[in-house]
Amino acid sequence: MKNTVTLVGFVGNNPEVRNTQWGSAITSVSLATTRSFKDSESNRQTETEWHRITCFNGVGKCVAEHVAKGAMIMVTGRIHYTKWTDQNGTDRYGCEIIAEQVDFLAKAKEAAPEKPKKRRS
Repeated sequence: MKNTVTLVGFVGNNPEVRNTQWGSAITSVSLATTRSFKDSESNRQTETEWHRITCFNGVGKCVAEHVAKGAMIMVTGRIHYTKWTDQNGTDRYGCEIIAEQVDFLAKAKEAAPEKPKKRRS
């Protein structure tokens, strides 16, 4: 049996790092993937999906150090589903990708530097 997913997309936020009670770092980012298609009237449409990516150990450290919002990355990992009960007793479900490998495809575009303002005399 196999649980493998490969996603290529743009990072939606700067990496967030948190530590477990045992001192391990966990790095999380959101990843946007977009597909383009034609609707029934042949109009071009796009659809964006957002994915929660969780990275552990060396992969997480590398992502935290080298990835920024807007970067294009390729993530290979596995799909992980979770279920929990909220404070109101309602069952909640979540889905995330546990990254096993992250490839850096393109850096985030840097904001254009502002032109110096001319001083009025």
